[in-house]
Amino acid sequence: MDFDEDRMDTPEFARTVRDLERITRDIATRYIVQGVPLTWRVLLAIEAEALADLGFAGRHESALRELFARPADMSFPETDDLVDFGTSNALPPVFVFAVDAYDCAARAGHPELAVAVAH
Repeated sequence: MDFDEDRMDTPEFARTVRDLERITRDIATRYIVQGVPLTWRVLLAIEAEALADLGFAGRHESALRELFARPADMSFPETDDLVDFGTSNALPPVFVFAVDAYDCAARAGHPELAVAVAH
């Protein structure tokens, strides 16, 4: 399939987003229930696992999946420092889903898992 941005409002795109969000949240939850804070290394591991999910690959065309890959020029540190995006509002989708999962856990009684944000 030849994919372009005009197709981003299609049902296929919406299904792909929901699927990737579910996969990402499931992966993040494994870390959350163990009390693992969201470090850059953990976030990058979540991203790698979510995008490599075989079910995700089997359910969605490669052109759709490629839309969710982080651009090569968008790099993040591979450290054990806690994630802090500062004032950034340009994040890969998997990052957004993972950070939201951690924020939900923090609001549900695990404040130690809150992700730092600039105010």
